[in-house]
Amino acid sequence: MTAVKQALSIRPVEQRDFEQWCDFWAKYQAFYEVDVGLATTKITWARFFDSAEPVHCAVACDGERLYGFVNFVFHRSTWGRNDFCYLEDLYVCPSARGQMIGKQLIEYVQRQAQEKNCERLYWHTQQTNQTAQRLYDWIAEKPGVIEYRMPLATGA
Repeated sequence: MTAVKQALSIRPVEQRDFEQWCDFWAKYQAFYEVDVGLATTKITWARFFDSAEPVHCAVACDGERLYGFVNFVFHRSTWGRNDFCYLEDLYVCPSARGQMIGKQLIEYVQRQAQEKNCERLYWHTQQTNQTAQRLYDWIAEKPGVIEYRMPLATGA
């Protein structure tokens, strides 16, 4: 395992981060055995920089080098008066795992959600992702929800 050499910071993603983010994004998709495609990747990236969009990204870095990212979305809910925050994607490069980078990225999103007065911060993971669940079980509660999905035909 490679130790992070400089002081780690968590900050909003910047345009100059695209190449490193995109590499991590591809590895994240490979882990979940999905491919969202280049068109969706480009749309997602553009949303991070559109102030009208509720989609955000932050990165963990020490200077120019990225060690991970977190993508999150603010949205309305019928279960609360204020927005909810959905932590949609979290990735830390394998060489930096075990150094609490994932926890720091989650805490960054937590602060963003608190600043926006969100009522809830939540996320999902695969039942087989035991490594991530060790962190999640330590910092959050598991509500016992089971997710179901129904594919929808799109015009795209």
